[in-house]
Amino acid sequence: MMSSRTGNVHPASLPQDADLVRGRRTLGDFELVFCSDGSYLLDGGAMFGVVPKTLWQKRTPADELNRILLGLNTVVVRTGQHVVLIETGIGNKQPPRMREIHANQELLPASLAAAGVRPDEVTHVINTHLHFDHCGWNTTLHLDGSVTPTFPNARYFAAAGELEHGRLQLERDAVSYLGPNYDPLIASGQLTLLDPQGAGEFTPTDPRLDAPQPLPPVTIQTSTEIVPGVRVEAFPGHTASMLAVHLESQSEHACYIGDLIPTHHHLDPAWVMGYDLDPLTCIAQRKRFLAQAIPERWLVLFTHDHQVPAAYVEWNEKGKPVVAG
Repeated sequence: MMSSRTGNVHPASLPQDADLVRGRRTLGDFELVFCSDGSYLLDGGAMFGVVPKTLWQKRTPADELNRILLGLNTVVVRTGQHVVLIETGIGNKQPPRMREIHANQELLPASLAAAGVRPDEVTHVINTHLHFDHCGWNTTLHLDGSVTPTFPNARYFAAAGELEHGRLQLERDAVSYLGPNYDPLIASGQLTLLDPQGAGEFTPTDPRLDAPQPLPPVTIQTSTEIVPGVRVEAFPGHTASMLAVHLESQSEHACYIGDLIPTHHHLDPAWVMGYDLDPLTCIAQRKRFLAQAIPERWLVLFTHDHQVPAAYVEWNEKGKPVVAG
């Protein structure tokens, strides 16, 4: 019997079925490990925007509160010289009411431990954007109320425009940007902002103060390369500055596409989310991505697909993008 907290989701897709390590594979000389912060529940209508429920519920069932099951996939990339994390899930700073709504489990530390990844060996952390469900374990909330970086020896990377936008706390998406997920990284000097057009340093102000005071300056990096074989590329639409992460080794190519295509159910370019700030740009950017990813046979890494964290994509007989095979 299911509780009202999780709803009437299909038994094969319950949040409790979250394996700590979702999979492993090689990509050229790289090792990829698919770790998980568990699963969570979001409104199906918001996840599929203007697509009618009669269509999307055939692909993924909803509970009685109209929520669908989503994953929180962190990809660990071992390059031989570096240990790179892409995304860090929801984390442990959500208030009880939000944990009840989302039914998330805060599993990433256990998942990393099961994968043999120590927090102190992580060298780089990349956030495609700074929404709460992508950067939550950037930092850890402790019993005494303090919040500190989860990966003490890592450099963290996010788009400069993301931090600028998040600190504005605009009515449309303020709930998605939580300062404790990234402000401690500014204070520790671990955050690097990516902006190919920028230069020098970025000094954010704190909009929560009546008289905004500048926080410590943050270094701007104009190069898109994080480490050899790992680089970022802007794919705007979901947010104005969202990044994809390219992984390239020995002629093999994978791409963590973030919330541009959050699950394999969203491969159709027109199936954009209500959460997307610019749906028309999302459609255009999806088409641009698929026009490269399919013929060049990129492994597509899905941020919120609990069942299919990674897949190759092909065109079906109707000319629609689908998971290969």
